[in-house]
Amino acid sequence: MVVKVYGPDYASPKRVLVCLIEKDVEFETVIVDLFKGEHKAPEYLKLQPFGSVPVVQDGDYALFDSRAIIRYYAEKYKHQGTELLGKTIEERGLVEQWLEVEAHNFHPPIYDLVHNLVYGPLIGLTPDPKQLKESEDKLCRVLDIYEERLSKSKYLAGDFFSLADLSHLPFTQYLMGKMRKEYLIRDRKHVSGWWDDISSRPSWKKVLELWPGQY
Repeated sequence: MVVKVYGPDYASPKRVLVCLIEKDVEFETVIVDLFKGEHKAPEYLKLQPFGSVPVVQDGDYALFDSRAIIRYYAEKYKHQGTELLGKTIEERGLVEQWLEVEAHNFHPPIYDLVHNLVYGPLIGLTPDPKQLKESEDKLCRVLDIYEERLSKSKYLAGDFFSLADLSHLPFTQYLMGKMRKEYLIRDRKHVSGWWDDISSRPSWKKVLELWPGQY
């Protein structure tokens, strides 16, 4: 059966979309309008009890949390499409390490920036300048570590594109677009080159073309 991906217009589900394209897995999307509260509907909460996106349905199997989903499909279709987990246990370890860095170090400050600068104004919220500065400062410290890492390897986990890089695509795109904070990337030579590389992949270009969202 065709995989169903819920919530394609938002950032986190785009991790799943680009992963499925890289793995040559057929899928279809199901729109979930967060502004209309569709993520709180009883039928949706049966799939995702926390009321967030994404969720995937794969036959009788359902899974939520974007990073759990991309790990699942990268493993399920390990011998199909792009190898996203590494070829050795050591490479796999580095992929997992940098996925955790993305989730726990990179994501919180960039999420705060996106929430305040992109989605907050859509629901009438005024950004807090102090919070914005704190979030940007935290993100800068993370990107400085990335700059050091990427001065030694082409991608985060080594010299191969992996889930660790892929997972950064949806939220970093906001920096380069609507948020007009591309300097956070461009001021760092190796981070800038890495971004140009991963964001030019046909899979990501297809995602942006078909599901542009708030970019």
